[in-house]
Amino acid sequence: MITNVLEYLERAAEEHPDKKAFSDEHGSVTYGKLEEAARRGGSFLAGTLQERNRPVAVMIDRNISTLVAFMSIVYSGNFYCPIDVHLPKGRQELIMETLQPACIINAAGGTAEYDVKTFSVEEIISGDIREEVLADIRNSAIDTDPLYAIFTSGSTGVPKGVLVCHRSVIDLAEQFDRAFHFTEDMIIGNQAPFDFDVSTKDIYVCLSKGASLEVIPKKLFSLPGLLVQYLDDRKITTIFWAVSAMRIIENFKAFDKMTPGYLRQIMFSGEVMSNKVLNYWRRYIPDAMYVNLYGPTEITCNCTYYIVDREFADDEALPIGKAFRNTGVFLLGEDGNRIKETGKEGELCVRGSSLALGYYRNPEKTEEVFTVNPCNGSYAEKIYHTGDMARYNAAHELEFCSRKDYQIKHMGHRIELGEIEIIVNSLPFIDAACCIFDSVNGRIYLFYQAGEACDKKIIEGLKEKLPKYMWPNRYCFMEGLPMNKNGKIDRVRLKEEYIEKRKREG
Repeated sequence: MITNVLEYLERAAEEHPDKKAFSDEHGSVTYGKLEEAARRGGSFLAGTLQERNRPVAVMIDRNISTLVAFMSIVYSGNFYCPIDVHLPKGRQELIMETLQPACIINAAGGTAEYDVKTFSVEEIISGDIREEVLADIRNSAIDTDPLYAIFTSGSTGVPKGVLVCHRSVIDLAEQFDRAFHFTEDMIIGNQAPFDFDVSTKDIYVCLSKGASLEVIPKKLFSLPGLLVQYLDDRKITTIFWAVSAMRIIENFKAFDKMTPGYLRQIMFSGEVMSNKVLNYWRRYIPDAMYVNLYGPTEITCNCTYYIVDREFADDEALPIGKAFRNTGVFLLGEDGNRIKETGKEGELCVRGSSLALGYYRNPEKTEEVFTVNPCNGSYAEKIYHTGDMARYNAAHELEFCSRKDYQIKHMGHRIELGEIEIIVNSLPFIDAACCIFDSVNGRIYLFYQAGEACDKKIIEGLKEKLPKYMWPNRYCFMEGLPMNKNGKIDRVRLKEEYIEKRKREG
């Protein structure tokens, strides 16, 4: 039984030492060289840190060095936390404050400006391999040791670090292989940033099968014609992409000029897929397997899947399907009982080894959503409340309905609208503000009350605090925000009278 993800790397290095493991636009690394570099890096970190199961921050970029840093940290017996070097400084500081890393590895170049021991990737892999040290670390490791922490949006304005263990990622790789019959001949085209949990599938599906991973340059997702050419040039067969990335292809009608000739497995997640977009892809690449994947970061990427096996009209609901094997997914009603009948909405909850360990150094938030299953009165079975409302269709397939709260999926990222509101309300020239998500058009509306319209000043304030994907798409100045009978901002009225009116007026 596999208990550590490094067993995937070691098996692939033994069977295919000269095969390309990871490639980016500048070069590649074979499985043999990857294992060697990671062992060197792990030996260096183990000797330097003298600790285990501690967080190591990685300042990331879209390059092979980032992945070498990840594997080195795992060999050292610690866990990695990717941090995008382009995040606003204020957000980086909030993450660092929670994380309190043992050290930082800078895989992005430039300088890391924190009062923490910082090393380059070249520095950590330049020393000798200490086999006895690495063997001791492995012998004492267990499969519930943490593997990585990924920080997501937090409703209090403080990002939450989702902590995931080896067992959960191993389960992900094994169940994906069982469901989709992956092979070592796959060439996976990575789109997701390495601080986004979608990339977990790219990395560990690749390692588990001894396949190859191509890190696609970020700039190409703004140049769809060149992106399609890149897919063909690199002979990419498999993608796990955010819906927003697939939407770019459709929006620019990139397949009208050229269609990639090697794609065979097209999987998507992150937000609701528009059938208009899906049907465009299916029209040009009809023989590929299309899979709608669903799941939050807290259950290790995905807990349900739907292999698209029929035609859908543009206005139909695309199912999120059924649970992966070894994962329990059920709908919970407001009364605490399971919902099994067709058409009735309930909160989607998950149980099983896919569940994260919780939020790092945040027991209060962990206890809010990782609870004891109210349907199991016999023993304390942990479940995760996704906050997503779903229902069963006539074929007993799960369909996503909406968010239970203000957490949304936007541009492939999970966002707490409350976090945006906290930042905007903190600006000195704002009297009050609230955000509403238009799920049909995929837009975040910011309604604000101030002395005068000040959209540009708000944007300047957001630049210092939030990544761009969290910025509102529409800014709506009001002299006074409407209030409900409880003295709170009337969000229902805003949505009905403003957003819906805008839609009707075109």
